[in-house]
Amino acid sequence: MTPSRVVAFGGGHGLSASLRALRHCVPGLDLDITAVVTVGDDGGSSGRLRAERGGLPPGDLRQALVALSGDHPATRRSAALFQHRFAAVATPAPALGAPAAAGVGDPLAGHAVGNLLLHGLMELLGDPVAALDHAGAMLGAVGRVLPMSRQPVGIEARVRGADPAHPDEVSTVRGQHQVAVTSGTVESLRLAPAAPAACAEAVDAVRAADWLVFGPGSWYTSVLPHLLVPGLADAIVSSAARRLVTLNLVAEKETSGLSLPDHLDTLRRYLPELKVDMVLADSTAVGDPVAVERAAESLGARLVLAPVAVTDGTPRHDPAALGAALVPVLGADR
Repeated sequence: MTPSRVVAFGGGHGLSASLRALRHCVPGLDLDITAVVTVGDDGGSSGRLRAERGGLPPGDLRQALVALSGDHPATRRSAALFQHRFAAVATPAPALGAPAAAGVGDPLAGHAVGNLLLHGLMELLGDPVAALDHAGAMLGAVGRVLPMSRQPVGIEARVRGADPAHPDEVSTVRGQHQVAVTSGTVESLRLAPAAPAACAEAVDAVRAADWLVFGPGSWYTSVLPHLLVPGLADAIVSSAARRLVTLNLVAEKETSGLSLPDHLDTLRRYLPELKVDMVLADSTAVGDPVAVERAAESLGARLVLAPVAVTDGTPRHDPAALGAALVPVLGADR
């Protein structure tokens, strides 16, 4: 049987959960997994590397690679190394008479090893796709990780009430991190540049896919940006693949006030031609499913409810439970 080709879109922890869930599907389904990752991160280690050295921010790419890493003990150690983050080291006070700068600063503090390694590979090989393929081989990755664009992008939002002192004022909030933590209501989203070139390999993967998977994840900063890359959006609309949307468990800060039906409505707002086949939601988090079901139907989709959250009460997807819910969906008509 030919493998079922699945392309998952997103970034950060949401995409990582989706990829780990897809890994759980592999024993029951023959899947060929590709992750297409946002490249707008400007915070933390990724933001520092992007600001200081240029190139793609590596953090979300690193997390996707680790989520797909192999099960051999050596690759598990390599994955742990990729995730290892340098702690700040207390530097001794400068010796008497030494320059004041001698005891100041720790340039490695806060950096993930995998971020530095990916950035080094990108510089060495001169191409982020080649770098990601090489890193995937190092990790024994069960699948491929691709950036949505070979150029980094900025994320900008028009936000109402970004300044609590002026709740009705609409202003522009710039940067993925600032949009993610805004206390206002996001009214519109755009990329800078407005029309970045899509990664050609990502476009090819979308065109050849059997399933396209959106979410879970930060809606404005991880999911919707893919729909704002013209070449990628065109491929998503024209692909013969079926489309699945996995909804979040709770609203995040950037989506405060955005209901689950609103999450689905924003997909249509930014890509009106988008048709969806399935919407997967947690049976507890969804509350009254009627409104979500109607929003799903407006996209042409059927709502599937399943217990996909961890059982400790925290708002996180359980990769094993999510994978179990995905098997009958992705395996339909196989």
